[in-house]
Amino acid sequence: MAERVVAKKKKKGSSPWILIPIIVIAIAVSLGFFSGYLFWAFSDLPKIKQLEQYTPLESSIVYSSDNEILAELFVERRTFVPYFSIPQHVKNAFIAVEDARFYKHKGIDFVRMIGAVVSDLKAGGFVQGGSTITQQLAKMLFLKPERSINRKVKEAALSIQIERHYSKDEIIGLYLNQAYFGTRAYGIEAAAYTYFGKTTSNLSIAEAALLSAIPKAPSTYSPFKNAAKALNRRNYAIRKMLENGFIDEKQHDAAINEPLPTIPHTRRYKSPYFLDYVKNILEDDYDEKLYTAGLKIYTTLDYKMQNAAEKAVEFGIDSLNKRGRKNIQAALLAVDLKTGGIKAMVGGTDFWETQFNRVTQAIRQPGSSFKPIVYLTAFNQGFSPEDIIHDGPISFTGRNKADIWVPQNYEREYKGDVTIRFALAHSLNAATVYLADKVGIKNVIETARMLGVKSIIHPYMPSALGASDMTLIELVYAYAAFASGKRFDHLSVERIVDRDGLLLEEQKAMPPKGILDNLAIEEMKTVLRAVIVEGTGRAAMALPKTVYGKTGTTDDYADAWFLGFDDNVAVGVWVGRDNHKPIGEKETGAHAALPIWMEFMNYDSK
Repeated sequence: MAERVVAKKKKKGSSPWILIPIIVIAIAVSLGFFSGYLFWAFSDLPKIKQLEQYTPLESSIVYSSDNEILAELFVERRTFVPYFSIPQHVKNAFIAVEDARFYKHKGIDFVRMIGAVVSDLKAGGFVQGGSTITQQLAKMLFLKPERSINRKVKEAALSIQIERHYSKDEIIGLYLNQAYFGTRAYGIEAAAYTYFGKTTSNLSIAEAALLSAIPKAPSTYSPFKNAAKALNRRNYAIRKMLENGFIDEKQHDAAINEPLPTIPHTRRYKSPYFLDYVKNILEDDYDEKLYTAGLKIYTTLDYKMQNAAEKAVEFGIDSLNKRGRKNIQAALLAVDLKTGGIKAMVGGTDFWETQFNRVTQAIRQPGSSFKPIVYLTAFNQGFSPEDIIHDGPISFTGRNKADIWVPQNYEREYKGDVTIRFALAHSLNAATVYLADKVGIKNVIETARMLGVKSIIHPYMPSALGASDMTLIELVYAYAAFASGKRFDHLSVERIVDRDGLLLEEQKAMPPKGILDNLAIEEMKTVLRAVIVEGTGRAAMALPKTVYGKTGTTDDYADAWFLGFDDNVAVGVWVGRDNHKPIGEKETGAHAALPIWMEFMNYDSK
């Protein structure tokens, strides 16, 4: 009996050996599971070589012909800066704050990770991250912004691969170009401009320190939203730069005493009506690339001329306000007579109040500024400026035969027989209608089409006096043809290059088409000069150069115009109200529009 008891005890003591196979199997299953998990986690990792084709969303820049930056076009406001162009103290500011051992680890900093775990345990919560700059770059470029074990494992794997393929300076350069700095600034260059109005290469130590503080929480550490927190965070970054040997005590003290920026440097469009016009043209060809591909767009606009145009419109509106004419709008367009390029465009008194472009979108009656088209039609049929036409009562039936239309001159009197030159100079309505009847209103319309006018011109006699609506841009290009004999396309862009400086398809217009012979050009200059010397545009004789042009006024003084040119540019001005109500008694083209035109044409003489 005792022997059996002893035997049983021996059998029971052998049980640990039975557990060994179970443990081995458990370990094997665990390793298999872990290996399977790693295989699954790494199976959809992006290819690191994609960084070789890294092309971040980058702002496109629009320039004037005299190389003034007019606007940035962007979804993410970013200008890429090569890593070798970023000053070392800027890189060091971010390294000090984000990853002090950046130049020592291989993508994952195990020393920092252990320190972060200890800090978190002491605090009883998540207070310190252990991600390196390389890990942050991997997350920004390749991974979704989620908090999970899967993402951290993938982040670590990607970081190791990035470090194997790229230098440390390349990595931090990519990081700085990708980071978000708040206030719609993506990348270090956009941030440098937004916060300090300067380029990355010109940032001071204190400025670099502030920028290094912002990406952690752009809203919290923005100097424009929370100056106290921004200052504390910036000074922390400066202190970390000192502790890591990136700056000395003297640099530290100087940086600490630098003030924070107080207002963002946000760019408003310069020449906004022109910019809006250009964008509408280019969006058809470039679509989203216009805002993301880092294009350099060189326009025809002359920025000095544009400033003169804006000041001229402001001058004219101020003068009208002083005469009690309130809520008046004005528009101005200047076109180069050699290329047809738009040199200045003002589509209204305030783009930020109303984006309606009165150069290209407002369809208004041109009044007497249309008359030169009638006279050109006559010259093309063999008439000359000194030929005699009759200025007297003349009548025509309207669309309804019961309606009789009798054109009246502005001064309500007729001059009898006059020369064609005199008739245009004094803007005689009856004489102009007489001439239009001689040459045929359909031929007048064909002449307008030849000059590039596309708006509908009704085939009845009031159209000879400018009763059919059209745009200012159409009339200015027609006057450019009077001056040059050529019909130009509406040219606004000279060329576009990509982010690497390679020329894309040039946006140049087709070569201008010659439509007038030299005799017709001289005859048009003769009659349009007479307007200045002896007619309704006599005030322009005060200009220190030879100019040509024509006034225009519609019924009830609802529209005032002056169109003309010198040897270099054709320029048109329109003044009126958007609701078509009268500007005011006696506010003719000569009184309301011509002063603006003269102020602009005099800009290069000041």
